[in-house]
Amino acid sequence: MEYDTIYWVNFFEIIPFGGKMNLPIKFEEKMKALLQEEYEEYIKCYDEPRLYGLRVNTRKISVEEFLKISPFELKPIPWIENGFYYDGDHVQPSKHPYYFAGLYYLQEPSAMTPANRLPINPGDKVFDVCAAPGGKATELGAKLDGTGVLVANDISNSRAKGLLKNIELFGIGNVLVLSEEPGKIEEYFEEYFDKILIDAPCSGEGMFRKDKKMVKAWEEHGPEFFAKIQRSIVTQAARMLKPGGMMLYSTCTFDSEENEGTIEYLLEQYPEFQICEIAPYEGFCPGLPEVSRSKRGDLSRTVRMFPHKLHGEGHYVALLQKGEQPKEENEEQTRQRRIKADRIAKTGVRKIPEELEAFFENVSWDLEKSRLEIHGECVYYMPEDLPDVRGIRFLRTGLLLGELKKNRFEPSQAFAMNLKKEEYRYCLCLSAEDERVVKYLKGETLDVEDLVSPKEKGWYLICVDEYPLGWGKLSAGTVKNKYLPGWRWQS
Repeated sequence: MEYDTIYWVNFFEIIPFGGKMNLPIKFEEKMKALLQEEYEEYIKCYDEPRLYGLRVNTRKISVEEFLKISPFELKPIPWIENGFYYDGDHVQPSKHPYYFAGLYYLQEPSAMTPANRLPINPGDKVFDVCAAPGGKATELGAKLDGTGVLVANDISNSRAKGLLKNIELFGIGNVLVLSEEPGKIEEYFEEYFDKILIDAPCSGEGMFRKDKKMVKAWEEHGPEFFAKIQRSIVTQAARMLKPGGMMLYSTCTFDSEENEGTIEYLLEQYPEFQICEIAPYEGFCPGLPEVSRSKRGDLSRTVRMFPHKLHGEGHYVALLQKGEQPKEENEEQTRQRRIKADRIAKTGVRKIPEELEAFFENVSWDLEKSRLEIHGECVYYMPEDLPDVRGIRFLRTGLLLGELKKNRFEPSQAFAMNLKKEEYRYCLCLSAEDERVVKYLKGETLDVEDLVSPKEKGWYLICVDEYPLGWGKLSAGTVKNKYLPGWRWQS
């Protein structure tokens, strides 16, 4: 089908936007068979605009407090309590200092659903299997709120670097960021996780309206290609989930083999899993048992999201719980289990270095020596009960606190983002309208004689409206900029 005009909408008016959308005939035929009398209503969605979403980081600020200071006009996403639509044609939230303070993440509204619908409890060990660029991982980490551990993985090293930045920007330190094959990870984390999220690589049919390039990718690698990958990932993840643990599987496609077919395959391989109900919303549609080989009725507990049913793109979500499966353990299995149990890291420093201890006199945290690890000059604060991950490709283990250099400690950007203003003694707070905020984010030196005594010096936490941005070194009324170069504001 070809469409001559797409309409881009803000909250107040409809603006015609010239453009064309060509859908593969094979895809059209499949959607007609899937939706039947609803097909015409669905296809009209291609005349409508893409939607822009903003998700509040509840680890740093409550939704209520954010709405008081938000510089943007926002409209609630009705099924996401901390999600909002914004007018992406007229505002750029990624160019506001609050973005650099990690107060929100920009994400397509339907894509907020998987992490929202996976129940997270304090202390959970959580695994985001295909985590880049971090939309789901940052929400999972925010829900953990500094407890337990978040393991976030992406097989692409370049994408994993972007994932790490977003996690650190959000102030999440109880983390292990990996770039590894799920099969390799399984060797270290058998039945380790309480919760697992799999936002699986897929054919992307649900994103055709948002991104025309997805159509070409679909033609190059269709659903059959991705279904094989998905089935490998879900079965590997199943073995890493504790009995009683929960797994959420999601895609942004409409294809039945990638959706109900993958869940059906998992249940055939691991019958101890059961499909759970997902917190409802009137725009959610039940999964379709009739498109599966087995026609099993419990597939209707999964959720399909269509753009003609809600204000978001296409998605599929399934929540499952792993039950107990009695099994006899032979002597060799017992020995292997004990070897893996012995991998749990029990390292830590015997004595906190004096320079680190001196710095922490100004921090209200109580450091646990058992969780501190020093590798070369770098000091890390580790999550509790991590396995020994030597042999896995990782980008970060724990929170990088900073570096020990010639009898001094230099705090890291990640540490700054982990702090709250009240947790560090020396802070310089600037309003979002103060031109020095952008200067700081660009890496420039700041004149702050109006804020401090000329005699004051040392490390200061630079904040925008009381939310940390990074570090600066104060001397004689001037702040030497310590904002991380790779994070700087690009004009």
